[in-house]
Amino acid sequence: RGAEISLRQALKIADSLHPGSRIVDVSFDGGSGSSVYRVKTFRQDRIWADTIDAKTGQVAGNATVSSMSELNQEDRLNLIAMQSVRQELADAVFVAEDNTSGKALSGGLMNEAGKLIFVIVVLSGTNLKQVMLEPPSASNLETLPHRSRQH
Repeated sequence: RGAEISLRQALKIADSLHPGSRIVDVSFDGGSGSSVYRVKTFRQDRIWADTIDAKTGQVAGNATVSSMSELNQEDRLNLIAMQSVRQELADAVFVAEDNTSGKALSGGLMNEAGKLIFVIVVLSGTNLKQVMLEPPSASNLETLPHRSRQH
């Protein structure tokens, strides 16, 4: 509630930080004294972790950079698989916010029963909702996600 910058705006800021990279995870953190978004982006073998001030939109400090070799096997496989997903995390956030009339707080990609799905947490009124979206299949890339579940 104290954020003046929306999660979508934070995604746009993060998208411009590392040209050619893809955003793979974003979360809102309001418990560390100041409200920030923590954003992870990925390109080839590099993962950047950036912090964006939720009030000003300024990037706080320098990005933490790591390589895929530092990740556990499940995270490495998810990042490799994400390269075949054409939909961006920002698209999934838009769909989740639209379907819940809420404000996204976090989002990422996870593996559920062998399928990659976007998981978005949205504040809708006073309720937190988890929206799971399956990216379109390779044969039907023009459509929006065909499955949306709210918990």
